[in-house]
Amino acid sequence: MIKFSVDKNPVDILEELAAKHKVIRKQARMNQSELASRAGVSLGSLKRFETTGQISLESLLKLAHVLNCLSDFESIFNPIQNQSHIEKLFSPEIYK
Repeated sequence: MIKFSVDKNPVDILEELAAKHKVIRKQARMNQSELASRAGVSLGSLKRFETTGQISLESLLKLAHVLNCLSDFESIFNPIQNQSHIEKLFSPEIYK
């Protein structure tokens, strides 16, 4: 059974990241072996990433660092800030 969804799944995100990475690498005028060497990542890992999206997080961060994109990762997994003090301002008990 084929399931359709508007939401992206992990494989979609992997493929998009790989495609974006490849564009940025080319914009930086680096070939795969140069980037792999500068980042301390094996050429095989870089090639696999650009074709399948599969890569270790550590290797991905190393590549991002060399391509000046490391700060892009600072905005993921941010915990939700506790806003209970704001909710208390609108509580009916405050007006009693």
